[in-house]
Amino acid sequence: MSARSRRNFLLRTGAVTLSAAGVAMLSGCVNAGKYGTADGAVSQDVKILNTAIGAEHEAVAAYQVGAESGLLSNDVLKVAVQFQGHHKEHIEALAKAVMSMGGTPAEAKSDYGFPVHQLKNQTHVLEFAAGLERGAVSAYAGAIPVFDNRDLSLAAASILADEAMHWAVLRHALGLDPVPGAFFS
Repeated sequence: MSARSRRNFLLRTGAVTLSAAGVAMLSGCVNAGKYGTADGAVSQDVKILNTAIGAEHEAVAAYQVGAESGLLSNDVLKVAVQFQGHHKEHIEALAKAVMSMGGTPAEAKSDYGFPVHQLKNQTHVLEFAAGLERGAVSAYAGAIPVFDNRDLSLAAASILADEAMHWAVLRHALGLDPVPGAFFS
């Protein structure tokens, strides 16, 4: 898949996500004048970041649905709230990066149309969350090579690692192999 195709895929799917090294990079080190080679490239990086922010808002909302469902055991609820906190930190870091590049961060939607009626037990909630986390891993993997600003690629890789850990923990909680292969596909 070409870089342009991956970039278009990311923009269409609205998926992407950030972590600790990424937070450090994004919270003050991204500067459009210093890193962007052209206004178009900076604008494209901002669009990709806003796609990531949108996906992070979706994850926060999804974990809220799970937390409020009454279907999670106390131990699972604690992990879900922790993961939701990670996504909130990703939003904060991504938003700072967007603003440092002269952009306006994406806002959360009022409704995500989650299949709440299909969530009937803890397993359903975990499967739903695992699916979103797997999608985030794929999206960040696609974003890494298409950023013009290579610092953003490093930050996306850091967030990808966090999302992959979430996915592995959720798979384990579902009784599945947490790392089903040597390569992500």
